[in-house]
Amino acid sequence: MKSIESEVNLSGKKVLLRLDLNVPLKDKKIIDTNRIDKIIPTLKFLINKNAKVIIISHVGRPKGEFNENLSLYPICENISDKINNGVKLIKENLKNLKSLDNYFENYKILALENIRFYKEEENNDEDFARNIAKLGDIYVNDAFSCSHREHATVSKITSFMPSFSGIQFNLEVSALKKITTDIKKPITCIIGGSKISTKIQVIKNLIKKFDNIIIVGGMANNILKFKGYDIGKSIFEPNVENIINETFIHAEKYNCKISYPVDLSVGKNLEDSSKNITLEEIQEDDLILDIGRETIKNIFKIIDGSKTVLWNGPAGYFENANFSKGSFEIGNRIASREHEIYSVAGGGDTVAVLNKFNLTNKFNFVSTAGGAFLEYLEGKILPGIKALN
Repeated sequence: MKSIESEVNLSGKKVLLRLDLNVPLKDKKIIDTNRIDKIIPTLKFLINKNAKVIIISHVGRPKGEFNENLSLYPICENISDKINNGVKLIKENLKNLKSLDNYFENYKILALENIRFYKEEENNDEDFARNIAKLGDIYVNDAFSCSHREHATVSKITSFMPSFSGIQFNLEVSALKKITTDIKKPITCIIGGSKISTKIQVIKNLIKKFDNIIIVGGMANNILKFKGYDIGKSIFEPNVENIINETFIHAEKYNCKISYPVDLSVGKNLEDSSKNITLEEIQEDDLILDIGRETIKNIFKIIDGSKTVLWNGPAGYFENANFSKGSFEIGNRIASREHEIYSVAGGGDTVAVLNKFNLTNKFNFVSTAGGAFLEYLEGKILPGIKALN
């Protein structure tokens, strides 16, 4: 995989830059600019090298049809403001477009309209990819978060032109390597989420390499139920007993310690105040909404003994401040040891927790890659990475 930073001669080159600008929009206004902010360094790098940039991205799921509410227009405006350089949105039908040279007379950066307005993108259509490639000289993938998709402008287009990884893409891969291959031990994973089945492949793959896996959140309810504890009316996933049993057997084989809550913070509903209880004290109308004080202390000991920590999934229902203590304490403990621990966080809810408590900058790397992040942790070869090798 060759990085765009290693390419010496970019002056005058037309660079097809694949980005993930799939930011949340409401009434055509951007709610969260995080994904835009992360790709600004790549844009500035290319402009400073006097390249001509053609942005390719998507927003939402238009299913191959034009949808004015999913236009890249507000995103182009936001980027223009951030880099003090105009971004021209190209609304012409890409199937009929032969060249963009006339636009470069007045702009250094162009953006193709939402690439998923074309069904050929998600169909990984070879002719579509070939025609897009004709618009540029080289291709740069700085959309790691899309790289688990076999889409035309992610995996197919590299067959038709010199292709490179972008700056943010490289940061994502570098961080993931440090928690999967280039590991500094002891290494710990703190993992949450509502369904254990959606994370089981991640857990199984990490067990082979990690010293500790701490299960929190809704997933932990299934562990407690498996261990014979009542969980009241808390969320749980049915028919996963075999999965859990296999996971513990797998962990014992690879000498990986699996930890789960030893006490809990419960309420009668999502808006309730919190009550710390032991595992034996839970009532039939209780909702498990956070980990308890003793569990937090146990997690602290594991974090303090680690050199590397991966966090994916909050400890509880952090949207209610009464049940955010577990997530805050985990994040804050990792952050307080920023000079002793290499820390990586990923997943939308985890990022939301870090943002809520102003801890984002205290982690070595915070991924916004979502599905690609998890599939990499599962040990899968991502199409977007394969296409660059």
